[in-house]
Amino acid sequence: MRILVVGGGGREHALLWAIRRDAPQATLFCLPGNAGTARLATNLPGHSSDVEQVAKAAAEQRVDLVVVGPEAPLAAGLVDRLAKAGIPAFGPTASAARIESSKAFSKGLMLDHGIPTAQARTFTDLDSATRYIRQHAEPLVVKASGLAAGKGAVVCRTRADAEATASGMLKDRSFGTAGAEILVEEYLDGEELSVLAMTDGEHFAVLPPAQDHKRLQDGDHGPNTGGMGAYSPVSIASGALLTKVADQVFTPTLAALRDMGAPYRGMLYAGLMVMHDGSIRVIEFNCRFGDPEAQAILPVLPGGVLPVLRMIAEGGWMPPGHTLGDARCAAVTTVLAAAGYPDSPRSGAPISVPPGLEADPAVHVFHAGTTTASDGSLQVAGGRVLAVTATGPTVAAAAEKSRAAAEAIGFEGKQFRRDIGWREISRRR
Repeated sequence: MRILVVGGGGREHALLWAIRRDAPQATLFCLPGNAGTARLATNLPGHSSDVEQVAKAAAEQRVDLVVVGPEAPLAAGLVDRLAKAGIPAFGPTASAARIESSKAFSKGLMLDHGIPTAQARTFTDLDSATRYIRQHAEPLVVKASGLAAGKGAVVCRTRADAEATASGMLKDRSFGTAGAEILVEEYLDGEELSVLAMTDGEHFAVLPPAQDHKRLQDGDHGPNTGGMGAYSPVSIASGALLTKVADQVFTPTLAALRDMGAPYRGMLYAGLMVMHDGSIRVIEFNCRFGDPEAQAILPVLPGGVLPVLRMIAEGGWMPPGHTLGDARCAAVTTVLAAAGYPDSPRSGAPISVPPGLEADPAVHVFHAGTTTASDGSLQVAGGRVLAVTATGPTVAAAAEKSRAAAEAIGFEGKQFRRDIGWREISRRR
């Protein structure tokens, strides 16, 4: 079997790793890939959001399956284009991917269909947004409606902060076209939870839940980032809570999309807030595997990911109640970021990885922003550089191993959090 994974980050490296585990003899490709994916696959030149370029590469390499990692090519219609070429692809069509590419669309869908979420208003005009903000309770949240690489949601402690944020998005285009339309939302107080489900558009299989850490620094301080680490499983995600998520979130969302002529096939990611009273609210939907959640979830699965990817991509139907199996252990992923991340990451620093580090079967170093220099050395080439995942019998044990591995890797200006999984560890104490 010939498989192309589209993207070049840690999520795509983890996907290739999981596919290789399921199909050791498969021929793998990655576009554009990174220094880590090159160890598992043939990296192909190009840009993942260039739909025609990716479709041409898939045809030239005679691939049997394309797995799309990032959201941008999905929003640009890559799956639609591949379908026209007769190439099976795992991921939603552009119309279904609006669940992430337009927060305004997603919010409207949830409010119209009774899916629990924060109350919000949508604006394209700064004066209207400002008037609304001035009468809104504090704190509040301002979001760019379009794709903003996981950084488009700003928690504002005061109305003045919210006014400044709205002005930055609508007037100064601080998020480019992604902020041409904004949402002003009520602030939700609780604990975040990532629940991902592989779906054929009607039936779905929920993966082990995870919790992301978006702030740059320990204790959830510092600027918002694309994600500094994740862990799985999460004890607040009880069987009763996941049943609630299935009944109140996944089932009505998939039904709503089917009814509007945009059936959703692929990975549907629900970013949730678990409120103090046990109720849930959807913060946002993503139309793909999470990053860094994928790096924490895939290693704890017993296997069997590839058959589901292929079945959904080829238009098959999952049996009701299908599961990918329970997590076989705990995993903690620590992201190593470049100097200057997230605002102005600096590339070019050489990376040193201890020779025996990856010999440990419980440690996985997934590459993201890496490249191989002309002399064969490893170099920093992006904001989030590596995702160091460790598995263990408990989150605390996995966290200790992940942290030690992160400490052992060296490059100038390295930033990483030493407290990934702290909420879970505190609960267990």
